[in-house]
Amino acid sequence: MPVALVVALSAGLLTATAPTAHAAAGATLPFTSVEAESATTTGSKIGPDHTQGTLASEASGRQAVRIASGQRVEFTVPSAANAVNLAYSVPDGQSGTLDVYVNGTRISRTLPVTSKYSYVDTPWIPGAKTHHFYDNARLVLGQNVQPGDKVAFQSTGTQVTLDVADFEQVAAAAAQPAGSVSVVSKGADPSGNGDSTQAFRDAIASAQGGVVWIPPGDYRLTSSLSGVQNVTLQGAGSWHSVVHTSRFIDQSSSSGSVHIKNFAVVGEVTERVDSNPDNFVNGSLGPNSSVSGMWLQHLKVGLWLLGNNDNLVVENNRFLDMTADGLNLNGNARGVRVRNNFLRNQGDDALAMWSLYAPDTDSSFENNTISQPNLANGIAIYGGTDIAVRNNLISDTNALGSGIAISNQKFLDPFHPLAGTITVDGNTLVRTGAMNPNWNHPMGALRVDSYDSAINATVNITNTTVIDSPYSAFEFVSGGGQGYPVRNVTVDGATVRNAGTVVVQAEAQGAATFRNVTATGVGAAGIYNCPYPANSGVFSLTDGGGNSGWNSTWADCSTWPQPGQGNPDPDPTRNLAKGRPATATGSQDVYTPGKAVDGDAHSYWESTNNAFPQSWTVDLGSTQAVRRLVLKLPPSSAWGARTQTITVLGSTDGSAYATVVGSAGYRFDPATGNTATISLPGGTSLRYLRLSVSANTGWPAGQFSEVEAYPTS
Repeated sequence: MPVALVVALSAGLLTATAPTAHAAAGATLPFTSVEAESATTTGSKIGPDHTQGTLASEASGRQAVRIASGQRVEFTVPSAANAVNLAYSVPDGQSGTLDVYVNGTRISRTLPVTSKYSYVDTPWIPGAKTHHFYDNARLVLGQNVQPGDKVAFQSTGTQVTLDVADFEQVAAAAAQPAGSVSVVSKGADPSGNGDSTQAFRDAIASAQGGVVWIPPGDYRLTSSLSGVQNVTLQGAGSWHSVVHTSRFIDQSSSSGSVHIKNFAVVGEVTERVDSNPDNFVNGSLGPNSSVSGMWLQHLKVGLWLLGNNDNLVVENNRFLDMTADGLNLNGNARGVRVRNNFLRNQGDDALAMWSLYAPDTDSSFENNTISQPNLANGIAIYGGTDIAVRNNLISDTNALGSGIAISNQKFLDPFHPLAGTITVDGNTLVRTGAMNPNWNHPMGALRVDSYDSAINATVNITNTTVIDSPYSAFEFVSGGGQGYPVRNVTVDGATVRNAGTVVVQAEAQGAATFRNVTATGVGAAGIYNCPYPANSGVFSLTDGGGNSGWNSTWADCSTWPQPGQGNPDPDPTRNLAKGRPATATGSQDVYTPGKAVDGDAHSYWESTNNAFPQSWTVDLGSTQAVRRLVLKLPPSSAWGARTQTITVLGSTDGSAYATVVGSAGYRFDPATGNTATISLPGGTSLRYLRLSVSANTGWPAGQFSEVEAYPTS
């Protein structure tokens, strides 16, 4: 089984198999991961938990193992290895070491653990709490271990929470390429004691058009590099050549052809300061550049890319423990390919495209494996033209994040909204989606968000697998609260297993077509269809065929479904129309259609004057049995008695309407409450209720202050 297909689950390992004739999701990785909770331990397991701010919620698989002094976790080695990387957490302000045992024998090397890079606070981000609890530490074992061997970690005094161990067979250090310029030949210190900054600069200047060689060793840089162009920076391997700096390249432009590969850059970033360029690359590498085989850790951002990075390829890298994004294409990215990377424990979006100043165009995130972004999304596309998100494996998003977000959230101007065709294909999302503390309701595993403007691009979501989402699978929302529509969305080919609440969470006006979407183990109902703000419009779901397991609709828009609670039995006395989206053929001034379903009998809808007939329509959200209508006008005596001539019509699809009750006059008299009741025939079932008004003896328009629809006669 390719290790690309392995992610952590609460019960061990999940094999993320691809649909027939479709590529597997995730990266092909040089290591195999084993969850601590699936190992043998003398400690105590924590989780599962999805509560923001808890250790278990940020863990892979939402579970981990806590050990005190003298306790241990013993892993069974899954494949041949000579090195291990361990994801762990220690209490804030503490540090220590773990003793390491191979097949019961303690080896001479220990693994340092520290809270130095953890417990990050970002109070300027609404809804954030202290987060980023985990860190990663790696160790060469000094011997080869085989499948079935045992590797144990034992606390020597500090409480340690172990999350996951990555076992890897690290190749020997590569040899220096012929004709390359070694940084050591220019005075770099491979012991890490001296400052090697100038030696790196001199080597780059000497090697134009060639290769700068970074031999095995540790190198300390005290300031960033700039003017990097037409050169290859190459190490002996990311476990062998290590550069210690929090700012590696910082430049606003480059003529390009920069190739960076096969070494590690490890920073000292312990807090997130957005004004500081504490990044591996800040700015531009120029056109036709590449980054590959890198180990990037303890930085603010891996790559924050501005300016010309045309045709950049970022592949086969590891991004660990950033305090913000792993990679952000911050506008003007053209033809960029980000593929086959591994990202764990990012402090913001793991991978993002943000079309600020200029659109990101014809760029893609493909076959990446992303685990545990702890304050945002696994992948976020904020605007851009003709963007693709393909075959990624994303797991365990935390607060403020979905697995994938396709969004028109702009943050700043000038912003370039989504345009052209947005392709979201072949992705697998495991335990993704989270409670948004700012909204006080959940974010889905895959979110399409008209946050600051309508989504008018074509959004094609195909061949998606959603597993164990704590809340919904697909969310359609206008996150800024303005009710902008989400349009032109197709979801074709999806497997949803064990969604905590619903399959579709529709909170914005708009439309989507669903085909071949199958669901099992749905926690509450198939569909939550309650656009916000109330009366902002309707979200229409078109059944394209082949769907199964999610045809029920959440009954009450005044409450949020909770994971696993099931769809409550409807209240037979409830008003089915209250708070539902309403439309009309016309309205006068501020007397809009939503006034007739807002629960306030003193506000009212009034149609265009002197233009009979006029109609008013409400979407009940799903097909309902309706037996009685109560129509109201404001109860004030200032409203004189009148008769309105009304026809009641109904529809199940919003297009074909049939007459339910023929045209008749209904008397509204303030002396009797200014109400009229219409009884509907037994067997009436409709989703869309329409009242057509052809006459009004009191005013030349249709008028209702409330339209109430009840399931009982």
